[in-house]
This record gives sequence, structure tokens and C-alpha cells, in this order.
Amino acid sequence: MSSIPAPLSLVNVTLEYPDGSGTTTALDRVSLTARAGQLVALVGPSGSGKSSLLAVAATLVRPTRGQVIIDGTDTAALKDRELTALRRGKVGIIFQQPNLLPSLTAVEQLIISEHLRGKPAKAARTRAAELLEVVGLSASARKLPHQLSGGQRQRVNIARALMGSPKVLLVDEPTAALDHERSASIIALLRQVTTEFGVATVMVTHDTEFVPLTDAVATMRDGRLTAPVLAGA
Repeated sequence: MSSIPAPLSLVNVTLEYPDGSGTTTALDRVSLTARAGQLVALVGPSGSGKSSLLAVAATLVRPTRGQVIIDGTDTAALKDRELTALRRGKVGIIFQQPNLLPSLTAVEQLIISEHLRGKPAKAARTRAAELLEVVGLSASARKLPHQLSGGQRQRVNIARALMGSPKVLLVDEPTAALDHERSASIIALLRQVTTEFGVATVMVTHDTEFVPLTDAVATMRDGRLTAPVLAGA
């Protein structure tokens, strides 16, 4: 068995929120491992805890109890500044809405993310061009967001998340605003980049028909997570 740690491991994670005189449990002893090159689908009804799981996995929210381990680092021991640095260097996040800056072209959306990481402009431009080619948008590199279709904007979103060469890719309902054809192409693209870049991808989705394109599927209900099972099982 390989001694290389999984890029993402959640171990007995519990997340509680204050609720009046008591507490609400958003995550209840959740454990999940995603390995390099693995695409895990996370499904379940609204309010089941899927978004909370992504937020904790992204280190945007600290859990009440349990461990969140990113590329071998237990994040509980990190200070806020160290946590931010880890997130920028190891985690790519794809939100449901691309939230692109309206005044920047597709390629500039990617370059500015590397600028925030303190990377040289020339290297950022080269990386951005490579990723836009991967997501099929080389010809649209100079277009502004309003000149792109919904599917194209989501492709920019995916490329932007890959700019920092993350170990973990967290995806929140990437097809929620897309029609069936564009949804299928976006899921296929996520399948492609997960394999090509060897990232550990966890994707929240309501499109269960695309589950066969993933490696495993886990179901959330009332803050609890089933053990992931093979997508084809």
C-alpha cells in the first residue's frame, strides 16, 4: 500500500452551530477520503450538510471536532495566516456561480489569481494560456464574461481553480445553471482534469445521471455521510 498521504482526508468531523439556547449539528462525525486522480460525487437532499462539508474541507470553516488533513497536513494546528496559505497553495474551489470580474477577460481572470499568490506575471500568463487550452477556450481568451456563454464561464471558473496547481478540487453544483448538454460537457471536463492533473476532486451535484462519470458516490443525510461506493456498483 502506498505511503503517500491522500490529498484530502476528513476524520470524524463534527460541525455545530449555536442555535438559540442550544446547537445545530451540520456535520455529524463525517469521514471522507479522496485520493489523487479520484472524482467523488457527493449527493443528498437540500439541507443535508453537503455545503457544510465542502466549506470545512476547503478550510473556510473550522470544524467543532475532528480532523481535516490536506496533503498530509493536519489543518487544526495551523494559525489563520498559515491556513490561508495552505488553502491558496493546495485547494482549488469551484463555486456554483463563476463570479467572474466583469472588466477582465478570460485570461486575465486566471492571471489575477496567480498575482494574489505572488507568482511572476510571465509564468502566470503561460500557465493561464495552457489551462484555457485544456478547457477548450483558447479562442475566447480575450473575451469578457458577458461575451461568454454560461458553460464557457464555468470553464473559466474551472481553469482558474487549477491555476495554483492544487492537490484538492472542491466543486459545488457546477451544472446548476446549465442546460443538459452543457452540464454533460462540464462534468466530462471535470472528469478529464481530475485524471490529467491528478487532483482529488469532491463534487456536490444534483445531477445523478452523471454519477457514472465519477469514481465513487457518497450520500449525505441529516449531517451524516455514507461511505463512498463505486459509481458503477
